[in-house]
Amino acid sequence: MTQAKEGDKVKVHYTGKLEDGAVFDTSQDRSPLEFTIGSGQVIPGFENAVVGLSPGEKTQAKVPPEDGYGPHHKEMVIEAERSDLPADLDLQAGQQLNVRQEDGRVFRLTVIDVTESKVTLDANHPLAGKDLTFDIELVEID
Repeated sequence: MTQAKEGDKVKVHYTGKLEDGAVFDTSQDRSPLEFTIGSGQVIPGFENAVVGLSPGEKTQAKVPPEDGYGPHHKEMVIEAERSDLPADLDLQAGQQLNVRQEDGRVFRLTVIDVTESKVTLDANHPLAGKDLTFDIELVEID
């Protein structure tokens, strides 16, 4: 039976969980995730778990931060003056903001804390620094 290898376009169903078992993402109620192995479209730990699977096979992958979304960098957490942000912005902890840089690139910030005068923002990926578990089923190799 054919096994998934680098360069193959694959379709997988998956469920991603945090250490406490909370599901942070799943493809179960939508189309399978489609990507090319080796293209960098998904995190390395996820991609490596698919290599060697045959269609219909399932696996569970434990992905540490270095093979996932990287470590959580404290220097990427900043405190901004509330007055430096648009006054009509109703900020709440946990909210995510898309910020456009001068070069046109967009990145996401997570609001960590809001006081009357300050806003604490985190530019790390929300899953940075976390151990992840993925239940993966290889659906198809194109």
